[in-house]
Amino acid sequence: QVQLVESGGALVEAGGSLRLSCAASGRTQSFYFMGWFRQAPGREREFVAAIDWRAGITGYLDSVKGRFTISRDIAKNTVYLQIDSLKPEDTADYYCAARKGTSLLLPRQRDSYDYWGQGTQVTVSS
Repeated sequence: QVQLVESGGALVEAGGSLRLSCAASGRTQSFYFMGWFRQAPGREREFVAAIDWRAGITGYLDSVKGRFTISRDIAKNTVYLQIDSLKPEDTADYYCAARKGTSLLLPRQRDSYDYWGQGTQVTVSS
């Protein structure tokens, strides 16, 4: 069984920074990719960033490039999402996800991932 636990969400002012963490436990050796998604009130859950767990290759939603950075610490089974220059439109619940299968491309679709965390809330005040 795999468990993903997010942390780091908070209420912050616009322009601030946050680092979200997602700690994985269980059969993490089966992971090939990990990703971050977000869901704002009344909106669909959207892809934000992903990382190849072994190679470290990353990919981002175009609108967050340059402000969001995904990284991982394999020894700690943890993936991070650094968010800088926060904007009110970044307000959402942020979820991490893990995929246990290979892929030629970094997966960006929700149904490409096998495991999900419970989410952590980020609120950005203007």
